[in-house]
Amino acid sequence: MAKLIRSAIVIGATGLVGRELVKQLNSNVGCERITVVVRHEDQAFKNYSKVKQFILDDFLLLNDEDVSEYSHAFSCLGTTIKKAGSKQTFYNIDYGINAHFADLFEMTPTHFLLISAMGANSTSKIFYNKVKGELENYIHNLNLSCTSIFQPSLLLGERQEKRVFEDVTQKLYQRFSHLVPNTFKYKPVTAEQVAHTMIEAAQNQTDKFEIYDNLHIQNTK
Repeated sequence: MAKLIRSAIVIGATGLVGRELVKQLNSNVGCERITVVVRHEDQAFKNYSKVKQFILDDFLLLNDEDVSEYSHAFSCLGTTIKKAGSKQTFYNIDYGINAHFADLFEMTPTHFLLISAMGANSTSKIFYNKVKGELENYIHNLNLSCTSIFQPSLLLGERQEKRVFEDVTQKLYQRFSHLVPNTFKYKPVTAEQVAHTMIEAAQNQTDKFEIYDNLHIQNTK
C-alpha cells in the first residue's frame, strides 16, 4: 500500500528537477501542503495552490522548528564548480547545505530524499564525484528514518540558467537518441523522470536506505 506524501519541504526547488518535483507534488492527490525554501520569491510558485514559499537568504539558518512535522523532505539542491566560482564554494553548497538539511531530520519520522549524481564516489579523483560521494556517505551514517538517494546521469530539460556543456550535450543526444538503447546505463534522463522516481520512492520505499541509479530512473513507470 502506497504511503501518502502528506506534507513536503523542498530545497533546490528553483532548479530543473526541483521545479518539476514541485509541479508533480502539487498534483499529487494525497499531498496537502508543500513548503519550498527559496532565496527570493518565485512568481511561478504562486500558481500552485498547495505551495508556500519560505524565503531565506542563507539555507544554513534553517533550524529544527522550520522543518518540523513534514512527512517528506526533498533536496534537489546542487550547482556546478563553474557557477559556484571555486571548488570551496561548490563544496560549501553541495555538501555543506545538503548535510545541514539532512541533519535536521535525524531522530524524526521524516523520509529524506536527495538528488546526488551518477558517478558519486568518495574516493574518486574527480572533485565533483568525490564531493557527491562524501555527501552520500555522510547521509547514510545519519540516524534518519528513511533515506532515498537518486543518481541521475545527464539531465534533459530547459534550465533557467545556461550550462554550455550540458546544452551542447543535450542537442547531440536529441539528434542521436534513437541509437541509444534503453539498457545503456549512462543514457540521459529528463527532469520529469527524476521527479517521478522521487515521488514513487516517497510513496513506496520500504527499506530504510535505498539508492536509485540511472537505470532505475530510466525505467520507472
